[in-house]
Amino acid sequence: MRQLLLMLLGHIRQGAAHAVGSGLALLSLALVVVGCASHSLMLETQAGAIKDRDRALASHAAAIHAAIGQSGNVGALAFLDAKDGRLIVLPGDSSADAWSRYSASPEGETGRVSVPPVLTFVHRADVPKAPETVTRSSLQQQQALAALETKVRHLEEQLGIVQRDLAESIAAAKREADARAAMQTALSSLSEDLATVRKFMLQTAQLGWLNHELNVENATGIRKVATASQELSASSARLEETMRQVSESLAGQLKELANRLDTIQGKVSSLK
Repeated sequence: MRQLLLMLLGHIRQGAAHAVGSGLALLSLALVVVGCASHSLMLETQAGAIKDRDRALASHAAAIHAAIGQSGNVGALAFLDAKDGRLIVLPGDSSADAWSRYSASPEGETGRVSVPPVLTFVHRADVPKAPETVTRSSLQQQQALAALETKVRHLEEQLGIVQRDLAESIAAAKREADARAAMQTALSSLSEDLATVRKFMLQTAQLGWLNHELNVENATGIRKVATASQELSASSARLEETMRQVSESLAGQLKELANRLDTIQGKVSSLK
């Protein structure tokens, strides 16, 4: 889009420069032909027409300078209406300025004044310059060139606005990309943190499961120890009972043996 606008503006500038050059060349040629042509290069009818026009405007010199003085401008374009011969005074700081003001006015838009092919720009009384002869076509060309320059400036302004909008869009896109990158970095960091927390929770669960297994094994061992202790107590009781029974049996046998010995001893004593 930007390259297209730049190419378009370049073509417009080239066309404007060519038009300006052509217009100035034509204007210079017109001024030379009209203002500087000698009577030897004119037909008698042409020379007579110019003299008649100058005499007609000279007769209105007081009115022309009065209109210029009231306007406050440097001068004015003066001519006689081609239809009814009435005096027309168009104030301005130059012939182009006076023509531009006239063209922009409602009277210039409707064309109620019949402008002759040749006009005269009369300077204010305190400006030491002779009247300038200009052609209507040269003024129209200058006006067209001025309009073209205005369009070019407008296009340049529009191009500047497009360039600023494009720069702002690029900056906004860059800011959005930076924000997206920062968000992606934050999400990556959060994902890493979640993975660390998940790993820690898994390790904690594994430790809890191992602790539970150890507790179960400890409880099983305690139950086995208690069972063994009970069995040992029962065995001790049985052993004690057995010992008591053996002791009682041994005491009875010893008593019986003692009685036999006493009987034997008594028999031995009786034999002596």
